[in-house]
Amino acid sequence: MEVSGQPDAVLVARMAAGDDSALAAVYDQHAALVYGLARRVTRDEHLARDITQEVFTYLWEQPGRVDLSRGSLRAYLAVVAHRRAVDQVRRAERRARTEASQALPETEEGPEVGVVAAATHAWRKQRLAAMLQRLPDDQRVALTLAYYEGLTYTQVAQALGIPPGTAKSRLRLALARLRTMIDDELRTAI
Repeated sequence: MEVSGQPDAVLVARMAAGDDSALAAVYDQHAALVYGLARRVTRDEHLARDITQEVFTYLWEQPGRVDLSRGSLRAYLAVVAHRRAVDQVRRAERRARTEASQALPETEEGPEVGVVAAATHAWRKQRLAAMLQRLPDDQRVALTLAYYEGLTYTQVAQALGIPPGTAKSRLRLALARLRTMIDDELRTAI
C-alpha cells in the first residue's frame, strides 16, 4: 500500500532514518483506522486517543519491527492497535476485579448502601455464571481462559490444542451469545 505516493517500505526506511515527515504521512493516512479500532475495542474515547498515540510512538521508536513481507503497514498498525486496546481492556478488568475484591461492603453513605452494593455485585456474578453455564462447553472453556485467566487468543489456542483461528471464533461466538443473553434478560426486566 502506498501513502502520499510512496510505498510502505520507503516510508518505513525514512522513519528508521529519523525522517519525521514520513511518520506524519503515515499518521495522516492511518490514524483514523488506529483510533477507530481502539475505540471499538475499548469503547472509550480517551483510551482510544491514548492508544493511537502509543501506536504511532511505538512505530516511530521501532520502525524496524515492521515486517512488510507479512503484510502492509496498514495491517501492521491495525494489529498493534488491536493488541494495545485488548491489553488496556484486560488491565481495566483486572483493576476492577482487584478493587471489587478489596472493597469493603460499608460505604460513606452508611452500611445499608454497602450491603446493597455487595448484594448487587453478588447477583451480577451469579447471573453471569449462570449465563456462562448456558454456553457450549468449547466456547465456555475458551472464554474462561481468555477473560478469567487472562490468556491471549493464541495462548488459548495453545492451551486447548486448537488452531488460533478456531480459538478466535470460539471467543467471538461466546461473546456474541453472552451479549444476546444479557440483552434478552434486560428486555424482560424492563
